[in-house]
Amino acid sequence: MVVPAFKEELHIGATILGIPDYVDLIVVVDDASPDGTYQKALDIQEELGSAGNRLMVARLPKNRGVGGAIIHGHKIALSETCDVSVVMAGDNQMDPAYLPALLDPIAAGSADFTKGNRFFSVAALEGMPKYRVIGNAVLSFLTKLSSGYWHIFDPQNGYTAITATALRRIPLEKVEERYDFENDLLIWLSATNARVVDVEIPARYGNETSTIALAPFILRVLRTLTRGFYRRLWWKISGKSSRAIG
Repeated sequence: MVVPAFKEELHIGATILGIPDYVDLIVVVDDASPDGTYQKALDIQEELGSAGNRLMVARLPKNRGVGGAIIHGHKIALSETCDVSVVMAGDNQMDPAYLPALLDPIAAGSADFTKGNRFFSVAALEGMPKYRVIGNAVLSFLTKLSSGYWHIFDPQNGYTAITATALRRIPLEKVEERYDFENDLLIWLSATNARVVDVEIPARYGNETSTIALAPFILRVLRTLTRGFYRRLWWKISGKSSRAIG
């Protein structure tokens, strides 16, 4: 379980303690937070005693963005020979009760990557700010176009699970590390012929507000999706996609 965290001093404890016991390894990656996030995670580790042996706490020397923290966590998971790496953000907005639903398609052998989707029903949208609904609808269409995964929705959903095999096929050092990480990852997954499945998982919204600057975010994502579209086509045409799974 990879837990990226940035300025989550108030929520990281509840996030860690809410992770089910059947999770073998928890990797908290503090993305150079200026608050006490890192120390809070260490305190939880000490309080857990022997039960804290499954908890690893890492701190990046400089802020790399949510994608950078996740990539760092995935690399640790691979080094620890984990079979599946799950991402659960440190803000405690991802309900661990839905973790089995996220893992079932992988356990059944029908998916290499699963992700949450908050848009399966109108009822699931209750409590979601309208600008997020509209923004996700637009980004979903553009990400479908760039990735070729026309069956997916809610591309910015970071509640995911991926097999170690699928992770090793992706050049992680080339994946975008900021808020366009999820979009770029989906394009890389498509380029390497990974099977992707959406899972119905409603979000839990707290009292946090987004700190993303909208205009720069849109421009960055559009750039990433455009580059990714042509990169994916090149991988398919050149045969790199086939060699990635060979």
